[in-house]
Amino acid sequence: MAGGNDKPFTIEVSARIKRLPPYLFSRINALKAAKRHAGHDVIDLGMGNPIDPSPDFVIDKLSEAAHDPRNHRYSVSIGLYNLRREVARKYKRRYGVDLDPETEIVATIGSKEGFSHLMLALLGAGDTVVVGDPAYPIHVYAVALAGGNVISVPLGNDEAFLQRIEHVLKNLFPRPKLLILNFPHNPSAMTVDPLFYQQTVALAKKYGVLVISDFAYGETCFDGYQAPSFLAIPGGKDVGVEFSTMSKPYNMAGWRVGFCCGNSEMVRALSTIKGYYDYGHFAPIQIAGILALRNGDDFVRRQAEIYQKRRDVLISGLRKIGWEVESPRASMFVWARVSDKHLAGQGTIDFSLRLLDEADVAVAPGRGFGDNGEGFVRIAMVENELRIKQALRQMDAYLNGKKKIQRPTKLGTGANATTAPDSSGAAHTEYSVEHDQSNIIGG
Repeated sequence: MAGGNDKPFTIEVSARIKRLPPYLFSRINALKAAKRHAGHDVIDLGMGNPIDPSPDFVIDKLSEAAHDPRNHRYSVSIGLYNLRREVARKYKRRYGVDLDPETEIVATIGSKEGFSHLMLALLGAGDTVVVGDPAYPIHVYAVALAGGNVISVPLGNDEAFLQRIEHVLKNLFPRPKLLILNFPHNPSAMTVDPLFYQQTVALAKKYGVLVISDFAYGETCFDGYQAPSFLAIPGGKDVGVEFSTMSKPYNMAGWRVGFCCGNSEMVRALSTIKGYYDYGHFAPIQIAGILALRNGDDFVRRQAEIYQKRRDVLISGLRKIGWEVESPRASMFVWARVSDKHLAGQGTIDFSLRLLDEADVAVAPGRGFGDNGEGFVRIAMVENELRIKQALRQMDAYLNGKKKIQRPTKLGTGANATTAPDSSGAAHTEYSVEHDQSNIIGG
């Protein structure tokens, strides 16, 4: 070869990639994939990925809109006006919040995309962001990708938590630019009441910090609890925005429809970034989303009831196993403290690997969400009640030496996969290799 240079060609990735923290779930994902390829029926309660179907009337609208060639062209990056208008109507109907569809709402390709691009729009090198610990990983990773730094504060939902945040805002220089809140919380399922947000708004105005509320689980509530919207608090729109999504309440995770609402300048900044990066969703998805927002309130309520029944089954079973666990008021997760006996001196990552290897049950180790998550696991209520009971039996058999429950070791795929009924009357595919998901922390 000309030049005779035998030196290996290397690829130097960007500094922002190198700044990302280690991916703590990689060993679990690898083991889960290996077991499934070997034919094991892994019950995956690690990823918040709904198995329940999207509403039929929404699917029908998608099909109808997809057959119209006018909808095959590029869309608009901020979302169709009628979709944004329907979001405004829902916020008014559900939370009493007035939003301008033109200036205070932007549609996103899932809340994760919107949040990440908003970090690019608001942060520069050296900017700092205050985040509770434990935290949903993108709340940390997106800041790092944007060149910012994260200040972790032990998570809470009370005045003491806000006092810890105020201590950081008061004493750190340069002062943090953003405060990220996430209630109902992922992974801990922690909730707040309106007074918490009233105090947050006052704190934000006192120190000039912007607030981002991740409200992904705001409609998945139980026992009469209704999660408050940050934007419903007087002054909320003055200091921040709120992200919501159709993934969980409407079982539309794969559709990737989310929204950023609130402060017009922050919405404008996100809209500017999106204008450079994308052309928005496929229009039929947005059109179907309009119908879901307009006519889907009963569906959302029924879906929350399904999660509540699963929660009750899961909580009861975990307590019988011997774990300390509180019954959450919202979200699709249970945050359970693993007993010292079952941890056996290990951290939750190694424990989760053992549980997956020996019991064929996947959970998300708390350590993967931050230092303060150690000792806990996050369990997603994505399987039907029969499958959750099966998972609990397998866990009990392994952890407590109870009689082993015979379980299938290999299932068919695609059209031949076995199904199990839910209390809702729906049938769900128990496992299909074709639908395997590797990202255990999604959702």
